[in-house]
Amino acid sequence: MIPISATNNQFILQSTYPIASSVSIVCGMSVYINDRLEWVKQAVESVLNQTLPADLFMIVLDGEVADDIAIYLTQVEKENPNLALVYGITNKGLSACMNYIIDSTLPLNPRYFFRMDADDICVPHRFEKQATLLDKHDDVDVLGSALWEVDEQGNRAGIRRLPLTHSKLLYAFSRRCPINHPTVAIRYSVFARGHRYLPNMRNTQDYFLWIALAKDGCKFANVKEPLLHFRRINGFYKRRGRGKSVNEFKARLLAMDSLKQKSLQNYCYALFVLILRMMPSWIIKVAYKADRFILGLNKHN
Repeated sequence: MIPISATNNQFILQSTYPIASSVSIVCGMSVYINDRLEWVKQAVESVLNQTLPADLFMIVLDGEVADDIAIYLTQVEKENPNLALVYGITNKGLSACMNYIIDSTLPLNPRYFFRMDADDICVPHRFEKQATLLDKHDDVDVLGSALWEVDEQGNRAGIRRLPLTHSKLLYAFSRRCPINHPTVAIRYSVFARGHRYLPNMRNTQDYFLWIALAKDGCKFANVKEPLLHFRRINGFYKRRGRGKSVNEFKARLLAMDSLKQKSLQNYCYALFVLILRMMPSWIIKVAYKADRFILGLNKHN
């Protein structure tokens, strides 16, 4: 067993308990100033109560966070030997937070990296299900899943499903991001090959990473069963903004170029979506619901 108390220019990593010199499953999450205590508690508890717990659950406080969240995380870290906190000196965004976790845990020789967001909720057997499937299918590098969309009160609005097989996922990259980022489990061998989130990317970082992995020959798959409750909060249809819309457009162009999927149809689709993102929020809401319907979102509990 080894104690962790490491620093770099932007992050301070500390743990009350010694951390094993070798781990199998690492879960990475970050919190920031706009997160809510109630949702952070639900997210953290859903990870800690997994049927197959993470050997190491690392939570980054990405810059200043609310006092009640900081107090809660400090207390829960003291109560859970597999949980470590990372204190970010300033807000650096998700990419920098996840890259720090990846870099600091690579020497521990993990097998799988699980993503988690601070306002979502894992189903209890998520880690066990995905780890078991990755154990059985060693050709899969990135495994996502369907997810339940829930409102601010936690009520289910439907299921977001995406393509299941690598061939269908690969085909979809020029049209949309076909992996639900908060649901993924990634083999650490991917990171050992040098892949990371783009450090300066404040949004759509997952889309660009998946394209880079696909170009490098990595294999993708999705689990049909929803393994996460994804919080669709008020203002969801306004949150993308121009910056994220432009980044998504750039990602589609990159996918077409990197994966040899250039076509008039794909270019027209990318331009259409970019224009649509600039429309009033009620139009975006209608388009989003239509897209969910096409992807097979079913309205039932």
